[in-house]
Amino acid sequence: MSGLLGTAAAVALAAVLFPVQAQSSPQQPQAAQLVQARQAEDPRYSQTEKPPLHARHWLAITGKPLSATAGALIFAEGGNAVDAAAAMLAAGCTMWDTLSCGGETQALIYNPHTKKVIGLDALGVAPTGATAAYYHAKGYHFPPQYGPLAAVTPGTVGGLLSMLAEYGKLSLKQVLAPAIQMADGYAMEAQLSNTIEHFQGELSKWKYSREIMLTHPGTAHPAPEAGEIFVQKDLADTWRKLVEAEQQALQQGKTRKQAIYAAYDRFYKGDIARELVRGMREQGGLFTMADLANWKVHWEEPLHTSYKGIEVYKLQAWTQGPAMLQALNMLENTDVKSMGYNSPQYINTLYQVMNYAFADRDFYYGDPYFPPAEPVQGLLSKAYAKARFALIDTKGNDPAVKPGDPYPYQGATNPFKTLLAEWNPANFEPAKSQPRSGQQDAVPVKKGSGLVESTRTSGAAEFLPERATPEQAAFDQDFYAGTTSIEAADAEGWVVSVTPSGGWVPAVIAGHTGIGLSQRAQSFVTDAKDGPFNVIEPGKRPRVTLTPTMALKDGAPYLAMAVQGGDSQDQNLLQFFLNVVEFGMTVQQATEAPNFNSYQMRSSFGMHEAEPGRILVATSLPETTREALQKMGYKLEYAQRTSGPINAIQFDTRHGSMWGGSSNHGEDYGIAW
Repeated sequence: MSGLLGTAAAVALAAVLFPVQAQSSPQQPQAAQLVQARQAEDPRYSQTEKPPLHARHWLAITGKPLSATAGALIFAEGGNAVDAAAAMLAAGCTMWDTLSCGGETQALIYNPHTKKVIGLDALGVAPTGATAAYYHAKGYHFPPQYGPLAAVTPGTVGGLLSMLAEYGKLSLKQVLAPAIQMADGYAMEAQLSNTIEHFQGELSKWKYSREIMLTHPGTAHPAPEAGEIFVQKDLADTWRKLVEAEQQALQQGKTRKQAIYAAYDRFYKGDIARELVRGMREQGGLFTMADLANWKVHWEEPLHTSYKGIEVYKLQAWTQGPAMLQALNMLENTDVKSMGYNSPQYINTLYQVMNYAFADRDFYYGDPYFPPAEPVQGLLSKAYAKARFALIDTKGNDPAVKPGDPYPYQGATNPFKTLLAEWNPANFEPAKSQPRSGQQDAVPVKKGSGLVESTRTSGAAEFLPERATPEQAAFDQDFYAGTTSIEAADAEGWVVSVTPSGGWVPAVIAGHTGIGLSQRAQSFVTDAKDGPFNVIEPGKRPRVTLTPTMALKDGAPYLAMAVQGGDSQDQNLLQFFLNVVEFGMTVQQATEAPNFNSYQMRSSFGMHEAEPGRILVATSLPETTREALQKMGYKLEYAQRTSGPINAIQFDTRHGSMWGGSSNHGEDYGIAW
């Protein structure tokens, strides 16, 4: 049984937790009813829909079964967790889950030899000419959601090659073999087929996307069918060119690492780069050869905080990851467990903590390689967290939460005091935001039972509440913009957490490379009033939602976790973490547990709107809790599943084993040995 308790044990526990008056009839049926009622609201006492994964040697978890199989194949060849993660990344790109090779990759890697967590920044940058003035002249208030002007430079290939060169064991030829086989032809799953079908209008605008994606032109259903063998010759050629560069370098006497970096140079400076730039500019893009040649992967020191002795690691403030660290710092000022799992007090407290953390994210986060430097020291100060927590309204929602001023907590003066004073959350509500001029909205397809299914190939928006208007539906899809996640670990001690994304359908494919380009430029703003650290400039990284996570306990790996789903990512990961640490759930229970999602922070996509007080909760939430939250000023919406989808690994140091969890939300899948 995949829950913590069997039926008999659960009934016995219920008799202790929920004692009933002695009666002449047997008490077990009443206790069983109480267990069933308890299961509806507390996952600790329920059986999971998926079994947990148990491993001694290795674990591979990601967004699609075929991608997980790629990781398993590499482990079987003797690769380590970095090799397996790279293979899963390449397979995910080939499957468009929900990314392509032209997207972006960010990772945390635990090195068992140094006992350190390392950060990988493989996010692309705005190309030459991508200025705020340029987009304003085109009629955009924000960069568009789709098309060549939504692209930043490709980062995923550079990230894959760099992590493999520095920390893997196998050759690039071995690691890319599964992806090459898939690019030569694999049986497409229904989710991608439906997504291509839905976005056929957008895809038909771009020559190379149209040729590859719309395989049945002129028919009622131009997308490949589910089960059809999907061939991507151009992408297969690109993968093979990278392997060719590696093998030629090895024949010339280069080391393994040097040979992999030869493939890196071919992608960013050689014939692949030339075709990528040509195909992009042919379709109206801005990339130059210099943009690709000058771009570099950054290895960085991750940020971290301590929560009850557990060290939690996130990437720097070019991601939204530090918002979770800020939230944990605030929650140390209260007793989370005593509130009760998903009680009104618990939900209100977490909602308000996230309001304060994400308000800071919206104002202060941005590219740390561009001045001025983000006030990270102040933002992660325990004293700042205590001051922010003291402002929380314990009786209900506060729709007017604003960014704070962390500068005094690092002995400095805020250079944006005027903008901070002018920041008004009410201005970001949909009715008051900028018109959608130049934006292209993709409305989810309506399904039965009052829910809509996202058109992303994968993502947290697989099930969303039905909205009244296309604009509201578009807001939801933007907010949950999908990606995938990759978790891998091995017996040697290597641990990898990756949240790659970008280049999702409908992507512009660059010439004959087969590579779909990122749409991440839409996460920039073009006016300092919308976030002074995140204004678009050539060579600058946008602030992204992507947020791999790792936690150490007693100096050893404890949790590795990541989730897809845009602005919901750190919300879900925060609740997952508390599910394990505070409420004692198994890793699988925690991935399936009903979470809630706030929309009070600004969306990182589309028109960057916010909906204060709106909250998505699971349909299993008890009626008494619903009523209490409504009285506290929340606007409740419901979905059957609200947990992610989260992928995670927990390390059982007592037994020398690993637990894997993959939520029941989407098509995420894991394989263990």
